[in-house]
Amino acid sequence: MDTDLTPDQEAEARRIYDALKHSADAELLALARLLASKADGEIFGATEFQVRDAVHHLGAKAIETALDGRKKGATTAPAAPAPAAARRRSSRGGKARRS
Repeated sequence: MDTDLTPDQEAEARRIYDALKHSADAELLALARLLASKADGEIFGATEFQVRDAVHHLGAKAIETALDGRKKGATTAPAAPAPAAARRRSSRGGKARRS
């Protein structure tokens, strides 16, 4: 999964990598210990789901790390209040009243 990057993108990739190195290393060691502790017959099933959870957690951490270093595009002004609702609708479903 090698991608050609511009110099700015390469710098961003290095920033993300450096931020992830320590925590990912600890998570990978825990993953390796989990797998080493299981017999061949125990690799699938519950252990497989533990491995998937750990890998998903690592991926989520990578996405969070990538977003943390980027400029926030949010507005700085408070949100405007929502307009008031028009007249309250009746519960007749739009049918005319009987006299």
